[in-house]
Amino acid sequence: MSFNKNSIEYENYLKEVKLKKIKIFTLQIVLLVAFFVLWEVLANNNIINTFLFSKPSDIYNLFISYTSSGTLIKHIWISVYETLVGLIIGSILGILVAIVLWWSETLAKILDPFLVVLNALPKTALAPIIIVWVGAGVEGIIVTAVAISIVITILSAYNYFTNIDEEKVKMLKSFGATKSQILFKLVLPGNIGNLINLTKINIGMAWVGVIVGEFLVSRYGIGYLIVYGSQVFKLDVVMMGVFVLAACAWAMYEVVNLIEKFYYYRQRRIKG
Repeated sequence: MSFNKNSIEYENYLKEVKLKKIKIFTLQIVLLVAFFVLWEVLANNNIINTFLFSKPSDIYNLFISYTSSGTLIKHIWISVYETLVGLIIGSILGILVAIVLWWSETLAKILDPFLVVLNALPKTALAPIIIVWVGAGVEGIIVTAVAISIVITILSAYNYFTNIDEEKVKMLKSFGATKSQILFKLVLPGNIGNLINLTKINIGMAWVGVIVGEFLVSRYGIGYLIVYGSQVFKLDVVMMGVFVLAACAWAMYEVVNLIEKFYYYRQRRIKG
């Protein structure tokens, strides 16, 4: 059935979709503001203990102080750098290993139980060992981030590659396509969207690795701010670190989300 994109019905539909998005965004903002207002009111009226929970106004004042002095920017930059490097290395290595496993079914069967065990292990518990092996610096923190994200990347990407439409694979083979042609003409292009979604997951995994590493050895970074605040019982520093961490992770997620939207927009344009 054909659908006229210039029709009044289609325009009304687009308006409804846009209005719904605005309503959802407005409700999200209202909910967030209400949460902070309630928190401030409860703290000012001594209903909650500000020593344990702090309050938004104190956190904001601390944020302005740290930002003005340049201290917070330095901590954010170090953590974001470590996370980006860990994310890129973990994602690329994971996808490359998944390609090798897809290429060799025998190797995939050999390594399958080892990958399952590695995936089941609490990788954060291995962070102290990794840091001892690699070093108590930025390198150790990056390797921790890579170690946490790489196994899930391998397993997920390999699953995407093996679940490609078998009929399409048979069709390419019937035309004499080689395995490399199937990989680059079908498997990888057909999983771009899945790999973008996998990158979204890896953002959180990489941040976990970086924060755990900074908890253990770093003197800079958002993780250091959080653990420092907890050690000296400055809960406003802890809460500021948590909110800054959430903002950084959200910003990275939104960048990948924009890339995903652009990819699907181009795909729709290509298909007409």
